[in-house]
Amino acid sequence: MAFTLRQLQFFVAAAEAGSVTGAARALSISQSSVTEAIRSLEDDLGVTLFDRQARGLLITHKGSAFLRHASKILADVASARSAFQTEAEAATGHLSLGVTSLVAGYVLSDILARYRRAFPQITLNVIEDNGEYLQHLLIGGELDVAVLLTSSVKDRLALNVETLLVSPYRLWLPLGHPLAQQESITLDELAGQPMIQLMVDEIEESTRRLTAALPVKPAIAYRTRSVEAVRSLVATGAGLAILPSLVYRPWSLEGDRIEIRDVSGDLPTVHVGLAWRKGAPLSGPASSFIRSAQSSTIMRPG
Repeated sequence: MAFTLRQLQFFVAAAEAGSVTGAARALSISQSSVTEAIRSLEDDLGVTLFDRQARGLLITHKGSAFLRHASKILADVASARSAFQTEAEAATGHLSLGVTSLVAGYVLSDILARYRRAFPQITLNVIEDNGEYLQHLLIGGELDVAVLLTSSVKDRLALNVETLLVSPYRLWLPLGHPLAQQESITLDELAGQPMIQLMVDEIEESTRRLTAALPVKPAIAYRTRSVEAVRSLVATGAGLAILPSLVYRPWSLEGDRIEIRDVSGDLPTVHVGLAWRKGAPLSGPASSFIRSAQSSTIMRPG
């Protein structure tokens, strides 16, 4: 018969106490239970674990060798139980989550769907705001985790930051535009073209720096905070747009086609990921959210 964890516990207790009486007292069980467990363990192993003496038990050489194994087995079992207890604690509770508007529309829904399926009992409170304000809330302990553009996180001494998605900028064009005949377009070819500018998160500043480097500045035909408005304006020929491929969709709400092309040159990239406060222990719900986001299939290069 294979030995049991109970027998190992009794054996270790006897080795530590140096007597059956001491082990029984430590375990709050009868002495006969300890004696029977040790005897069954010796029969199963085919070795003598203790020399019985008038004053107690003296562990043998083979008993000392087995004690190392028994202690490790019990420690591993305790560790496994602790891991499952941690998961159980993470399965309930409250999570305060921050998200920027751009991320909310194009990344968060997939992450949250995966998280809710795995942890349906956790209560979620989601705050949408700009990246700077979310960082303030994180540092102040008012948020557990934020999903945002990590390239805009300024205080790296106060926040842990993990980038999960990198999305390059590309050119959006209406169907039939002359530049759409090319697979790759240079920045110089955009000189003089009417442009639609998105005024969201760091997108506005990135595109402004990009167009400022052109010898002939594009004309900003329209500024908007709505990605859907950009899609409609580009699709109907009102202008072109340079935006992260993260937010690209091939059709406008009206059903008009939008083309996308690479632009050669030094274009920025958008980094999307997680931020949480340094030096503060993560709650179970926060830890489970971070792990879920890290393994989410949505998190891939755009």
